[in-house]
Amino acid sequence: MPEVIYENLGLIDYKEAWAYQEKIFKATVDLKIKIRKGESTEPTKNYLLFCEHPHVFTLGKSGDKENLLLNAAALEENNASFYAINRGGDITYHGPGQLVAYPIFDLDHFFSDIHKYLRFLEEAVILTLEEYGIKSGRVDGLTGVWIDGDLPTARKICALGVKSSRWVTMHGIGFNVNSDLSYFSHIIPCGIQDKAVTSMENELGKKLNMTEVSEVLKQKLATLFGYSYI
Repeated sequence: MPEVIYENLGLIDYKEAWAYQEKIFKATVDLKIKIRKGESTEPTKNYLLFCEHPHVFTLGKSGDKENLLLNAAALEENNASFYAINRGGDITYHGPGQLVAYPIFDLDHFFSDIHKYLRFLEEAVILTLEEYGIKSGRVDGLTGVWIDGDLPTARKICALGVKSSRWVTMHGIGFNVNSDLSYFSHIIPCGIQDKAVTSMENELGKKLNMTEVSEVLKQKLATLFGYSYI
């Protein structure tokens, strides 16, 4: 059974967490190259980082900056940052009350299929929501997790954006638990204009215990991918 090193980074600046991810990601990719060249027999490691971020908007490499509706002065007024980053996808928001999960997995320990990987991340969130009586699912052609996905009332509760190289992953899940949804009005989330955004708090009418939700998601990921934590 594969093993995963779990770390909860708490509330951490986006740039700091990104640099930490990059450090682990690069070390893993570099080690895989050495292994393939016969220069090392050390096994690669898998990491799962959980955290929250101060208010920040991030734009994926395939995104359009026009989907950010704030200029530099307005960003400052809203106490928010902006970064163009190296994941897939368009623009999204991270902030306090949103559970962010960054799996830095060597998929050679699991399966070499990035689409299956994304579906497993979505399924972990879907199963977590189910534990709280919230029915969710997918929308054809769109990543992430949705409520009422096939109805005019469709609303997104979890965004996904990942990067992979040599089957090593980084970036991941932005799961709206107690998120301040007003910040989504400052962007066209994921470039999608005709669908709303929601959170567990919004759906249930009460704040959730972030530690509890984190633990549920943590276990759902372990069960789906078939690994243990160290």
